[in-house]
Amino acid sequence: MNKNVISSIKPGIVGGVIGLLVSFTLNYFLLPLPETVIANAAGNGMSGLFSGFFGGFFGLFMYLRQTQ
Repeated sequence: MNKNVISSIKPGIVGGVIGLLVSFTLNYFLLPLPETVIANAAGNGMSGLFSGFFGGFFGLFMYLRQTQ
């Protein structure tokens, strides 16, 4: 496999785990058991936004730091 692909897999996995933890934390502590479908959709959208951002940011940061 290409060295860039292999070196990007580890930060991608770590970024995904960070995103999972952020999403879990938001859903468990800040947005627990919504009363309506709209509140559920808004909560899932917000947790997806934050977890995607943090996962992508830390994954990219680790990749860039690893390849320098």
